Amino acid sequence: MSKLELIIRNGKIVTPGGERVADLGIADEKIVALGSNLSGGAHFEVNAAGRHIFPGLIDAHVHFNEPGRTDWEGIETGSRALAAGGGTVFFDMPLNAHPPTCDAESFDLKLAAARKNSLTDFAFWGGLVPQNLDRLEELADCGVIGFKAFMTDSGIEDFPCVDDQTLRAGMQRAAKLSLPVAVHAESEMLTRELAAEKIAAGKTSISDYLASRPVAAELEAIRRAIDLAGETGCALHVVHVSSGAGVALIAAAKKTGVNVTCETCPHYLVLTEDDLEKLGAVAKCAPPLRSPTMVAKLWEHLVSGDITTIGSDHSPSPPEMKRDQNFFKVWGGISGGQHTLPLLLTGRGRGGESQINLDAHSAKDQGRVTSSPALPLIAKLTSFNVAERFRLPKTKGRIEIGADADLALVDLSQDFSVRAEDLFYRHQQSPYTGRTLTGRVVQTILRGHTIFKDGKIVSVKKGKLIKPIL
Repeated sequence: MSKLELIIRNGKIVTPGGERVADLGIADEKIVALGSNLSGGAHFEVNAAGRHIFPGLIDAHVHFNEPGRTDWEGIETGSRALAAGGGTVFFDMPLNAHPPTCDAESFDLKLAAARKNSLTDFAFWGGLVPQNLDRLEELADCGVIGFKAFMTDSGIEDFPCVDDQTLRAGMQRAAKLSLPVAVHAESEMLTRELAAEKIAAGKTSISDYLASRPVAAELEAIRRAIDLAGETGCALHVVHVSSGAGVALIAAAKKTGVNVTCETCPHYLVLTEDDLEKLGAVAKCAPPLRSPTMVAKLWEHLVSGDITTIGSDHSPSPPEMKRDQNFFKVWGGISGGQHTLPLLLTGRGRGGESQINLDAHSAKDQGRVTSSPALPLIAKLTSFNVAERFRLPKTKGRIEIGADADLALVDLSQDFSVRAEDLFYRHQQSPYTGRTLTGRVVQTILRGHTIFKDGKIVSVKKGKLIKPIL
């Protein structure tokens, strides 16, 4: 074998098909060799003994807010945080950028910012709003990964929600373009009326906010979105599903032939409404956190395979937007993009077991972590399934010969405490601060280049745009 640029030896490689100890040979940004005891040398070698190698995390749901609201996060700090969590690709949402990504001109503005500032590879969602139905084709030509629509108020004035007529028309166009539509599924009518009732009565506490966004609002919107997807033949992806009942609706629709999948987020698996009462604004999101019983049901659906992807829905803001006596006015978004993998590896932490796997769990034995069937599922949810659902090039989301060398090296023997000073976000706020997690990301490799190692960003290499293969 000719000399390679990098050999990673003795790591336990995690793929959707299982785990195996093997060496990886990398050249020209690709995995070119995979096997035991690779012969020959390399310019660099990494001994990954005792570490698990995951395909680089692909986060299909982040709000880095650039251009226009870079003071909320920005692509530079957001992509650094992603890399620190083992991420190698992000899909940025069309909001809360200003202007939102709703036409070719706004796409080009975001692309210029990402090419300048992104540490990792990236893709973009296009917006689906009432005023841009005639712009979906040009967004498709630009290379968007799909179209994002809100079925309730987005909280951003320049990104209004869609009614059923607009969503139907958008889905018809998206189907012709062979691109998916992602929806924030909550009933605008129900959430607006319930919130108005609470506010009019002077009831603006955390519990009042929770009561204004019941699971019924999520389920009603999911049903309508499924009906429209079935009618139009559009590929539908329901983002940040917060309840097992919502996932069950989607799973049932799939069995009838509707092209629908869903995502959930770590905060819906790890935090509950009790945590929101305790933590306050830093844990506010929409849909809101749910009861412990609902969280348990969500885990059951995750394990059974009904959930397709996991995204962080990283949606930060300046700290002052998280301060108001009226909880309805507090910005609703959680900063979590840096800890998706460790949160999944740790699970809910109840009784020391990861709830992602109900049959076995990662256990520590004299400093070594035993094999766990949970890990292939995590690789599927955070990388492989994302690449497949959104038709990324076959070089993404997998560890195999010919794939991009996008890798996350994780030490499952390490527990660590989430500290504000270790966050790479523009604003060091997170609902996980102080929480002990299992599974430290020790190295992140993007197309064969180490971009994060041992707690530090070690590269200035810029990411590139990833387009779907249509």
